[in-house]
Amino acid sequence: MQTATQKYTVNQHPIEVILAWVKAEEIAIPEIQRPFVWDSTKVRDLMDSLYKGFPVGYLILWKNPDVRLKDGKTSEGKKILIDGQQRVTALKAAIAGDYVVDRQFKRIRIKIAFNPLTETFEVQNPAILKDKSWIHDISEVFAAGVYPYKFIDSYLNQNSEADRDQIVGAISRLGEIIKKHVGIIELVHDLDIETVTEIFIRINSKGVELSQADFAMSKIAANKIYGGQDLRKAIDYFCHLAMAPEFYDFIKDNDTEFAATEYFRAMNWLRNETDDLYDPQYSDMLRVAFGTEFQRAKLADLVSLLSGRNFEARSYEESIAETSFSKLQHGVLQFMNETNFKRFLMIIRSAGFIIPEMIRSRNALNFAYLLYLLLRSQNTPSHLIEHYVKRWFVLSILTQRATGSFESQFDYDIKQIGARDFGEYLEATEAAELSDAFWSASLPQSLESAISTSPFFQVYLAAQVKARDKGFLSKDILVADLILHRGDIHHLFPRNYLKKNGLPRGLYNQIANFVYMQQEINIKVGDEAPNVYFNRVLEQIHNGDSIYGAIHSKPELMENLAMHAIPFSIFEMNIEHYEEFLRQRRRLMAEKIRDYYLGL
Repeated sequence: MQTATQKYTVNQHPIEVILAWVKAEEIAIPEIQRPFVWDSTKVRDLMDSLYKGFPVGYLILWKNPDVRLKDGKTSEGKKILIDGQQRVTALKAAIAGDYVVDRQFKRIRIKIAFNPLTETFEVQNPAILKDKSWIHDISEVFAAGVYPYKFIDSYLNQNSEADRDQIVGAISRLGEIIKKHVGIIELVHDLDIETVTEIFIRINSKGVELSQADFAMSKIAANKIYGGQDLRKAIDYFCHLAMAPEFYDFIKDNDTEFAATEYFRAMNWLRNETDDLYDPQYSDMLRVAFGTEFQRAKLADLVSLLSGRNFEARSYEESIAETSFSKLQHGVLQFMNETNFKRFLMIIRSAGFIIPEMIRSRNALNFAYLLYLLLRSQNTPSHLIEHYVKRWFVLSILTQRATGSFESQFDYDIKQIGARDFGEYLEATEAAELSDAFWSASLPQSLESAISTSPFFQVYLAAQVKARDKGFLSKDILVADLILHRGDIHHLFPRNYLKKNGLPRGLYNQIANFVYMQQEINIKVGDEAPNVYFNRVLEQIHNGDSIYGAIHSKPELMENLAMHAIPFSIFEMNIEHYEEFLRQRRRLMAEKIRDYYLGL
């Protein structure tokens, strides 16, 4: 019987040692300017747990796989922090006084205060700053050159009524936090990425799946030989600048070495960019760059390749690591290229998706950009690229191709793109997944929803934008104008009218009852049944009033109804016809989406 070998070791190390490792870059942490997702109160709670001696969980390190060098020797890499990045960042913020980047990409200090009288922690606030009984920022206690007895004396001078022994004990215990031990699980270096992921999931009490993108960023961060640190910065900085262009000057002034790189020159255009249709995250960049350069979709494979993994020989080879870093660097530069990025977004906009809220699948967008870059690399004519990318993007949304466990599907699609003419593959996919049954049955059923953010409803709106449809009962204002200026979605069967007739929220908020309408027109419609307010619209046409918009002819009115996939029978409809109205409109909406798709 074969005995399984131990796949990890467990040790305890003081916090001050762990922070020293991070400072000395013995531990690779992937984030440079990535948002810190913990709330400040979680940092406070971490300090409180350490002070009280409560467990704070294990950090998980994975020793960077050894690679075989050209001279036959092996190179030992850094330790990669697999789990615990937020805790380590919190320790750096609270104890070392380091800045973090919040969700809005602003550099902030998280200052944790401590009250020696009550032995409680709190996030610093204006009230605490006015209260001398608090140590306003505990990082001052841990600062180099600060002697505890001097800090204690200073505190007692300001709080003369306090009990000296109590204060000495409390501040001394606070200072001892950095001596507290944290458990470290170190995984052996020869584990493959799949095993590391399985170990993580089993250890983690919440069962949170480990992000393969985080693995990849850690792997990139650990490499100095092939420019991994600059590559890591390029990915982080690009994502940061896409959301916060004002960060450009900070990079230029504070990271002069990076500012001299090809990466920084490639992202210079972002300093004046305000377009937010596609603000990628690091996982998006990795997925697109990896897919275009390696014709693979599983990020676990990227980690293995960057480690020098020879899949056939099941060994690690330096030449494979070198080639993999070179290819990934090229993919990242192609992703960042201004012409590529802007032309791709122009294609997406031309398909009718004009604000980020309309794009409900980031993975579908990622694959569309991946497809765009691959087709360009194959010298596909521009008009075909536009046609293929638009169709595939919308097809992916309609068929939910980019949801759930999508990597295997993406992997198959990427390989097909490289192996055959994409136009043929697109036609074969359409024949299999967008049959007559899809348009007549499956899609109308998908439109049976009360969620206005439904991806199917967003495709319908994109169809209206593409067709330059006017708002409901509007003569000049386009649906696109209403969407861009955050216009309101209103109900064809007014909400209050349906509520008065006893219909529940899930029924009166059906997306088949939604329409983009000017606010002033909606006010005039009020709470009346369609057969009431539509007949008043007809009266308006006859007498020339402008109560319900500015439509003054019957053909113009009927054209407007057709734009919004509204059944003409709505002129006679009241509460008794509501469910039939929904069925008819879902069918018409599906037909509009089909015509839109076929016209892309």
